[in-house]
Amino acid sequence: MALEVSVRKALGDFALEVELDCETDGIVALFGRSGSGKTSLVNMLAGLLRPDRGRIAIAGTTLFDSEQGIDLPPERRRLGYVFQEGRLFPHLSVRGNLLFGARRAPDGEAGGEAGGGPTLDHVVALLGLEELIDRRPSALSGGEKQRVALGRALLARPRLLLMDEPLAALDQPRKDEILPFIERLRDDARVPIVYVSHAMQEIVRLADTLVLLSDGRVVEAGPIETLTSRLDLRPLTGRYEAGSVFEARVARQDEAFGLTVLEFAGGSLQVPRLALEPGQELRLRIRARDVALALEAPRATSFLNIFEGRVRELGAEAGPQVDLLIDIGETALWARVTQRSRHDLELAPGRRVFALVKAVAIDSHSFGRSTRSRRDGPDDRLNESA
Repeated sequence: MALEVSVRKALGDFALEVELDCETDGIVALFGRSGSGKTSLVNMLAGLLRPDRGRIAIAGTTLFDSEQGIDLPPERRRLGYVFQEGRLFPHLSVRGNLLFGARRAPDGEAGGEAGGGPTLDHVVALLGLEELIDRRPSALSGGEKQRVALGRALLARPRLLLMDEPLAALDQPRKDEILPFIERLRDDARVPIVYVSHAMQEIVRLADTLVLLSDGRVVEAGPIETLTSRLDLRPLTGRYEAGSVFEARVARQDEAFGLTVLEFAGGSLQVPRLALEPGQELRLRIRARDVALALEAPRATSFLNIFEGRVRELGAEAGPQVDLLIDIGETALWARVTQRSRHDLELAPGRRVFALVKAVAIDSHSFGRSTRSRRDGPDDRLNESA
C-alpha cells in the first residue's frame, strides 16, 4: 500500500513542507524532535488539519488534492486514529466502545457472518480484552484503555491506522504490556500503521520503515536498519540513544548461566535469557554508549561479547566524545569513546580494533521480531525472561 504525500502548510512561524512516497507494509515510523511536524503531518493524513496546498493519496485513493478540489472528510478517509490518551466514551462499557468502532466500518465490511472485517470476538481475543468487556473506562488502567482504543479503531476496518505517541502517557511496565498487542495488529491483523514516537526503542522494536523529520521536512526515509547505522543522521536519530540495529537468530540457550546465544552476520552474541526457541529470528539494538574499544583482545574481562573489526569512519566531533562506525564482518557496529581515547588509541578509518559489549547492556526493551520471521505469525515472548 503506497503512501504519497506532497503538502505545504503554514502554522504561524512554522512551515511544514513534506514530500514522502513510501510503502506502508508493516509499520512506518515518524521520528523527530518535538516540534518537527510529526503530529501535524498525521493530522493532515487524518483530515483533521487541512494543507494549504498539495496532495495526499493512500493505495491510489486521493484523500486531498488542492488543485482538483478534493478534500475527503475524516469519516470518509477510512483511517483509524489512536491518540496518546484512549479517548474512550466514559458512559459506555468496553463492549460499547468497541461496537462504536464497528458501526463506523464501511457497509459490507463490518465484522460478522456476512462482513469482511474482524469480528468483535476476534478483536477481543487479539487484544486480550475478555476480562474487561463489561467494565467502564474509569475502571481501566492506562494500558487497558489503550488496548480498547486499538480495538475500537480496528473494528472500524481502516485501510491505515494512525498512532500518535500512543505510549507516551504510560510507564515502562504499561508500555511493555501494549507493545505485543501493536505487534499483533501488524502481524496478525495485517493492519498498515503510521506510528509517531520520540522513543527510539519503540521504533526499533516495531517499525519497518523510518521517516526522519526535522523543521517540518522529511530529511530521509528508508529501512530502519539502514538509517540507524548512518553517522550523518545521528543528530536526528538521537545521540544518547543512537546505536546499531541488526538481525539475529537464536542459536542456543545457556541454561547454566541464564543466557541466550544469538548468531548474526558478525558472529555470536550473548544476552540475558530470552524465552525463545532455537532458530527464532529477531531484531535488536546495541547502543553506541554500551560499546568499548581495545587494540588487543582482553584475556581476563567481564565482557562476554568481544568482536574483532575495523574502523570504517568517524563521526563529527561533538565536545569530549566521538562516535565511530566499526565493521564487524558484515555488520556495522557503533561505538562511542572520549576524544582522549580516540587520541591515545590512534583511532582512524582502517584501524583494527576489538569491540567489547557487556551482555547486561543489551537493550532488552527494543528486541523486536525479524522482518523475515513475521510470516510465521506473532510471538509475544521476545521480552519475557526465564
